[in-house]
Amino acid sequence: MTSETITADAAGTWTLGDLTVNRIGFGAMRLTGSAAFHLGTPSDRQRSIAVLRRAIELGVNHIDTAAFYFSSLRSANEIINSALSPYPDDLVIAAKVGPFRDYTGEWGTSARPEDLRGHVEENLRQLGRDHLDLVYLRRMRQDSVAEHFGALAELRDKGLIRHLGISDVEPRHLAEAQAIAPVVAVQNRFGLDSRNRVTDDMVRICGERGIAFVPFFAIAGDAGAEGATTAHDEAVLAVARAHEATPAQVRLAWTLAQGPHVLAIPGTGNPDHLAENIAAGALRLTDDELDILNSLHQKAG
Repeated sequence: MTSETITADAAGTWTLGDLTVNRIGFGAMRLTGSAAFHLGTPSDRQRSIAVLRRAIELGVNHIDTAAFYFSSLRSANEIINSALSPYPDDLVIAAKVGPFRDYTGEWGTSARPEDLRGHVEENLRQLGRDHLDLVYLRRMRQDSVAEHFGALAELRDKGLIRHLGISDVEPRHLAEAQAIAPVVAVQNRFGLDSRNRVTDDMVRICGERGIAFVPFFAIAGDAGAEGATTAHDEAVLAVARAHEATPAQVRLAWTLAQGPHVLAIPGTGNPDHLAENIAAGALRLTDDELDILNSLHQKAG
């Protein structure tokens, strides 16, 4: 596929509440290094800034980030601020709150409801903004999300947050949250070769309710936070060859084909990979190819 001339609007758009975004966005996790958090080598700061600016040039208007995205040298939010502020009017920045890492990079105790304002304000401080367009409550194994989500709903009422989402959840958590305030997006792990029946149900339910489903690790496979998988099934490779595309592009195209409400937020610190990821929004799989890939997903664990 020709990559450099394809822009993010090729994937179509979706509306998060009252904010329209292109369905191909950008995940900030990999801006900080070769792998997320403290798992890899810190990135070159100027290269990460250049990747972000190129993403905007290629039509990306949805960036997913978090204050806990940092390596020993780099903070994703600081890089976003330095690269893009003053921010384009149409840029939607989504952040996650709930998990916590201390200054050494170690994971700390998950936030209690009363801690969430501090998490939101830390994202605001790092990004240099007076409000966040979208904030996800990342569920950290708690059985109920009501108290935590209610705390975020209060911050929305105060004007610190525009829209709310939830992450790593089951249908019952979505019902809990919707009883408190509108939910515009759900973010769970989901990909071609990572199947979870509950998450498959979430994809369907979100589509029925007009809620965006925003998977993470859509092209990472089993590698997860350590980066994109290099283990590709022969069926994926065959589809890639047919379209003169990369396996990662096929994975992204399959993700977007799961419904018009499904968004993609692939992350990278590599400008060439950035262009390839965005170009995947123009890749249209045939019905036969989708049948083959859907069957592969059904067999995945």
